[in-house]
Amino acid sequence: MAVAKTTTRAGATRPPRGSRADKAAQPAAAKQDVTKSDVVADAAGTISNEAPAIAEFDRETEIAVYREMLLIRRFEEKAGQLYGMGYIGGFCHLYIGQEAVVSGVQLALKPGDQVITGYRDHGHMLACGMDPKGVMAELTGRRGGYSKGKGGSMHMFSVEKGFFGGHGIVGAQVSLGTGLAFANWYRNDGRISVAYFGDGASNQGQVYESFNIAKLWRLPVIYVIENNRYGMGTSVARASSTTELCHRGASFDIPGEAVDGMDVRAVKAAADRAAAHVRGGEGPYILEMLTYRYRGHSMSDPAKYRSKDEVQKMRTEHDPIEHVRERLIARNWITEDELKAIDKEIRDIVNEAAEFSQSDPEPDAAELWTDIYR
Repeated sequence: MAVAKTTTRAGATRPPRGSRADKAAQPAAAKQDVTKSDVVADAAGTISNEAPAIAEFDRETEIAVYREMLLIRRFEEKAGQLYGMGYIGGFCHLYIGQEAVVSGVQLALKPGDQVITGYRDHGHMLACGMDPKGVMAELTGRRGGYSKGKGGSMHMFSVEKGFFGGHGIVGAQVSLGTGLAFANWYRNDGRISVAYFGDGASNQGQVYESFNIAKLWRLPVIYVIENNRYGMGTSVARASSTTELCHRGASFDIPGEAVDGMDVRAVKAAADRAAAHVRGGEGPYILEMLTYRYRGHSMSDPAKYRSKDEVQKMRTEHDPIEHVRERLIARNWITEDELKAIDKEIRDIVNEAAEFSQSDPEPDAAELWTDIYR
């Protein structure tokens, strides 16, 4: 018998709490399809038709978003290839499928705002404008990398681009992102910080300590929960007693909403609301992005905890890049030949980055003694 679904916030659907689908036979319960809606929840959690659930893009913005998401996708695909060939060692967490989240949020930010995230971080770096060559070179441990080849996939940084790191410790970036917001509040510089973390990290104690202090001092921080349905190899429904992660700030009086994280327009609209809230001195805001990763947790994860049919369904029905492509074609804003040209240009950029990451020299041994605090 089909299980009815309830709608929460920006059109995201989930099985009703307490239902058989919510409790048993996981990971089937984690297969939460993302749908679109014309309604959006206000900060108190009620449904309103006053604000748009999605942003309207003009041709220039639509194409720019398409290019950025495609760059992230092609970059990650190439990183996966290089990992398989042995050029990238250690851990490598790919962002394939989640491109709309960081691309949409970035559209709501201003110069000087800061971004911080966890270990699934390459897409965030590229969205912040970091050079693909420097990112790829860091993955292969070369001196031209953003951390001089000493950090690898999870440890890159660019003050110039407002990117304050990927962090390997689960949830560590949340307290650091709150610290960035404190600095902005203290300086009264009008900047905001965005702290990204996943559904798995949402159960960390330091997350709630950060929520508490951020609300107490009304710090200008947006907490973005990238709920891709699986933390490590376990579905969110198996690991979390409550799966509506947008409500995790309720006990601290922090507003939040769930967003269709596979639609870059919905992400942009929600990020605009959140940014206006925190810039206005109202304190923190939580955005739960309902998204999906196509690959395993990391390159070493075979992802046997979910079916191939589930992944294919998401790719076929909800792919964020394909949706933008379809809109561009439907509106006669671009031709197939122009799309092919963009794809070739992006592939050339990524291939150039890959070649650089293999030909650039490794760090000098003396680098072992630099950038060390005593």
